Parts: sequence; structure tokens; C-alpha cells
Amino acid sequence: MRVIEIEGGQGPAEALRLAERPQPTPGPGEIRVRVRAAGVNRPDIVQRLGHYPPPPGASDILGLEIAGEVEAVGQDVTRWRVGDRVCALLGGGGYADYAVVDARHALPMPDGLDFTQAAALPETAFTVFANVFEGGGLKTGETLLIHGATSGIGVMAIQMAKSAGARVIATSRGAAKAEAALALGADVSLDATTGDLLAEIKAAGGADVVLDMVGAAYAELNLNALKPGGRWVVIATLTGALAQIDLMRVMLKRIMLTGSTLRSRPADEKARLASAVERTVWPWVAAGAVCARVEATFPLKQAAAAHRRLEAGDHIGKIVLTL
Repeated sequence: MRVIEIEGGQGPAEALRLAERPQPTPGPGEIRVRVRAAGVNRPDIVQRLGHYPPPPGASDILGLEIAGEVEAVGQDVTRWRVGDRVCALLGGGGYADYAVVDARHALPMPDGLDFTQAAALPETAFTVFANVFEGGGLKTGETLLIHGATSGIGVMAIQMAKSAGARVIATSRGAAKAEAALALGADVSLDATTGDLLAEIKAAGGADVVLDMVGAAYAELNLNALKPGGRWVVIATLTGALAQIDLMRVMLKRIMLTGSTLRSRPADEKARLASAVERTVWPWVAAGAVCARVEATFPLKQAAAAHRRLEAGDHIGKIVLTL
């Protein structure tokens, strides 16, 4: 089968090379999926640069989410049959013609979606649900502040929060992105490159939950933007991981600071999360309230170009490889 490998083990986008490997064989509890599309995500870039190794037992091939057809079924798998159309969360292995998946981490492709749209769902839907709704405890009527609101995660977070009856304040860089976030459903959309961002957030009422993909540069802003009892959820640190914060203000405002990664979670925990996403998020997808906005697609052999597009930061939504 065709796969994308990283020449030399790590490097720039140009290190991504088309190669051949044997098809993987599904073990007990696993399915082999004929991959038709694979989402491209920032953790793929971090792994390519040598900073995010796959967890033990996971494929060294990039790719954390796919959509395609079940092509083979391992022992003890009862839910899936050959030919079923699925999308799935992976620990790795998505940039390939075939991928082996824990059967519990696959979900049925929602009706009306094509493979490209379905491949853009799992990583973002799982991440937002785990962090905004479970980690952040977002409730109906509360306000979610999303930094990087036009990223794949941000686009999904806007839609899921609105579907749950929450209010959304979105921040992004540039007028075009601010307009896009507003069109996606944000109640307030702010251009982070102009004006006094904190003053504008406070004028909009502040936040009960912050979904933070920026990291150190926004630490002080987040602490000030949160209401008493607010929850600050960190899922990426694009401006650095080390920040200085006033712990007394954390105590006085009763702020909960938390964060997580998805890829390293145990298989059983991902299975639990998959069930929760299917129960809660899939009905929103079926109703058309939540969808994956795909900014651009690239054929598998152009994985390097897809990475360059993501690294440029100009995209709104997801980038997907098609096979």
C-alpha cells in the first residue's frame, strides 16, 4: 500500500515522501479500513518536526483521523461488517491506503456526508467534546471564549457550543477570519490584531470557559477574561508552554485551570469518549447544526503541500488528504 513517510525521521514539510509498505493486518478487536480521506492536523506537524512521538503500539505513520470503508474485520468485532462506511480516530497511520483501527474508536459516517467531510470530524469532535464539555463543563447559557476560532478545532467548537445552547466569543487574527467566525455562528467575533482584546472581551461579558490553543502569550488575558468560577482549558501552546500567572487571583476568582492531550489517552478511555461523542454530537451532525468545514484538499502524494498550507495559518477550517 502507499504511505507517507518522513525521510530521516523528522524534518520540514519537504521530508514527507510517498513510499510503499505491506497492508496492516487487523488483530482481535480491530478493523482494517480502506482509507478514502485523512484529516491533516497540527499534531501531525509537531510529530514531523520530531516533538510528538506516537504512543507505544501506534503506527509511526502520520494521521490521526480517517474516513473510508471497512475492508477486513478482526476477531471479536461484532459491530462492523465489510463494506461499512466509517470515520475513526487513530493513534497514527492515517496517511496510507489502509489503516488498522480499534473497532471501538470508529463511528458510522453520518448520512449526507462524503468521505472528505467525514474525515474532518473525529479529531476535532473528540477534542472539543473532551475539553470543552467534559474538562470545561460548559453548560447551556454559559459563554465560551475560543482563541484560534477559525482553526479546525475552533470551527468545531463554535458549532458544538451553539448546539448546546451556549454563547460564543471568538478571537482570530485578521478581519477576514473574524467575519468567518461570525458567519459560523459566534455571537461576538474579535480581530486579535486590532484594538484592546481584553477590553472587548470584557465588554462582551467575559467568559465562563476559555478554550486556549495559544498558550503563554494569552495567559494573563485569560485570567482577566474569566468570570468567577471560570474554567480555563489548554489544548495547545503555539506561543510557548511557560507562563507566569498570579495564583492568588486564581484562588480569589475560583478559576479551574486544566488541559489535556487526546492521542496518549488509553484505548478504553478513547472508546468511552467515542460512545459519548456518538450519543451527543452525531445527532447535531445529522441535524445539520454541526459540520466539518473543509478549507482545502490535497491528494496523498501532495502531503507536503498540505502541511505547508496548514503551517501558513491562513486556512479557515480543515485540510484533508484524499486517496
